[in-house]
Amino acid sequence: MPSSCSSTRSGRTSARTSSAPRSTITPAAGAASAGGSPLSPLTSRILVAVVGLPVVLALVYAGGWWLFALAAVVAVLALHEYALMTRALRPVTLAAYAGALLSLLGAELGGLDWTLAGFLSTIALAFILHWVGQTRQSATVAIAATVLGAAWIGLCLAHLLLLRDNSGHGRLATFAVLLAVWAGDIGAFFAGRMIGRHKLAPALSPGKTWEGFLFGTIATVFVMFVTLYKQDFVSIADSIFLGLVVAVAGPLGDLFESGIKRDMQVKDSGRLLAGHGGVLDRLDAPLFAFVAAFYFLRALGKA
Repeated sequence: MPSSCSSTRSGRTSARTSSAPRSTITPAAGAASAGGSPLSPLTSRILVAVVGLPVVLALVYAGGWWLFALAAVVAVLALHEYALMTRALRPVTLAAYAGALLSLLGAELGGLDWTLAGFLSTIALAFILHWVGQTRQSATVAIAATVLGAAWIGLCLAHLLLLRDNSGHGRLATFAVLLAVWAGDIGAFFAGRMIGRHKLAPALSPGKTWEGFLFGTIATVFVMFVTLYKQDFVSIADSIFLGLVVAVAGPLGDLFESGIKRDMQVKDSGRLLAGHGGVLDRLDAPLFAFVAAFYFLRALGKA
């Protein structure tokens, strides 16, 4: 892990074809990805779902400090991947960890205001630690990279806690968003493989297609509608609109991560999830979906 203050050099991680630059990945990265027999994307998705889904759903059901603990562990793992991925920018990693955890703590203890206060502490911490470290890296670049990591991972995960802490229907809302995101991912994956022809964003993620996006949207809206139907929470129309919001936010989160990986010339955020990259590679869509769903429900007076 990069030091919070010391100079580091850019590293590379392993491979995910859909977002890899065509000619800029180093031989070291290729060797890392070829070191074993990688699982197929489908097999990897199944394994991640079988192992991870029951744990996540159980902790969402429990809520409170149980869910906080899960979010904190995930935040630390994801920020570790982010720090390695962006080490050329020399983010102040200690400040990013602290800002992310303070955002989560604020969400659990005091709601949205405390969440934002915890996140904003990242800026001051990054400046102080960068100044103490006396590195040659531009303060603007280092602090910006630090704040981006804390916002993308810590602040977005804090919105999972805010969504779950919604009085009365937090558990239902969180289940609905998670299930809808996963359904959209599966729908887009299969549709893209079987009938995908038209590239969605070739400059960022050549593997994504408009056909996959369309079927992913249908799956997301359908699961959201079914999950919230007759639950005395939101109207049928609002459940459909919420599904559309999540259907757009999820792929945007995926493309956002792809853009960062392309800038940093890496294929995957990590290798923790065998054959399927790192934590961020599984978290990219839910992170944006948590934020979008929370503020949509807040606009309806439901959060």
